[in-house]
Amino acid sequence: MGNEDKTSINWYPGHMTKARRMMEEEIKLIDVVIELLDARAPIATTNPDIQKIAGGKPRVVILNKSDLADYKANVEWVKYYKEQGAQAMILDSRSREGLKNVKALIEEACREKRERDKKKGIIARPIRAMVAGIPNVGKSTFINAYSRKSSAATGNKPGVTKGKQWIKLGKDLELLDTPGILWPKIEDRTMGEYLAFIGTINDNVIPITEIAADLIGFLSLKYEGALEDRYDIEVSDDVYETLKAIGNKKGCVKKGGETDTEKASKVLLDDFRNGKLGRITLQWP
Repeated sequence: MGNEDKTSINWYPGHMTKARRMMEEEIKLIDVVIELLDARAPIATTNPDIQKIAGGKPRVVILNKSDLADYKANVEWVKYYKEQGAQAMILDSRSREGLKNVKALIEEACREKRERDKKKGIIARPIRAMVAGIPNVGKSTFINAYSRKSSAATGNKPGVTKGKQWIKLGKDLELLDTPGILWPKIEDRTMGEYLAFIGTINDNVIPITEIAADLIGFLSLKYEGALEDRYDIEVSDDVYETLKAIGNKKGCVKKGGETDTEKASKVLLDDFRNGKLGRITLQWP
C-alpha cells in the first residue's frame, strides 16, 4: 500500500465508539455471539474487540460470501475454527445457501447453557444471539435472509447499520443486530490491503489506484492467469502497466487518449468483489 508511512490506517468514525459501548452493555443479556467473517479474508475481518467484548460466551463463526472464496480454503477454515472451539460454517447469504444449518449450530453452541437452565427449572426461554462483525461482511443480508423479511438495513457501503435492533425469530430465538465495528487502527499493512480489496475500508480512504495496483500484485503472485483470463491482456512485471492494459481493454480512456487508471481501478475492484475474476481467497489457515 505504497509508502511505509501508510502502514497504519486510522478509520474509526464516532458511531463505532458508540456501537462498541452498546455491545458491551448488551453482552450480559446474550447467550451466544454469531460472528460473521468474510470467507476470503477471515483473519483480516476478525475484530479482536468483538472477541474481547464476548468474553467466554459461546461463539458461532459464519464464513460469509463463501461463493466468492476458494472452495478448498473454505473447507480448511471451517476445520480451523472448529479446532479453536467455535461452531463454524460457510454461508452465501445472498443465495441463502447453507441458511438451514445456522439454527443447529446455534443450538449446539448453547447446549451446555440450555442444560444448566433446565436444572434451574428455566425452560423454553428464547436463545438470545448477538450478530457481530466488521462493516461490509454481510451481516444485514444474513439477518434479512435468516428472518425472511427485510428487518435490517442493507447496503454495500461500510457502516450502514447504525443503531441496535432486536429481531424475534419465532418463540425460541432472538437476534440482536449490531453496527459493524472496525478496530481503531489497522497496524498491519497486509491486513489493511486485504480489507481495502474486499471493500471494508472506503475506497476514498486510500487512493483507489494504489489498492488496484496492490491487488494486481497479489493476483499475479497467487492466482496466475486470473487477470489474463478476464481481460485478455499480458501481465507486466510493472503493476501500473498491467492496470493501464486493463484500462485500455475496458475502454477507460480520457480525452486525448490517456488511460483513465482511476476508472480502470474501479473496474478491477468491482470485478474482484463480484467474483468475476474467479473464486479467490486472500488468506488461508
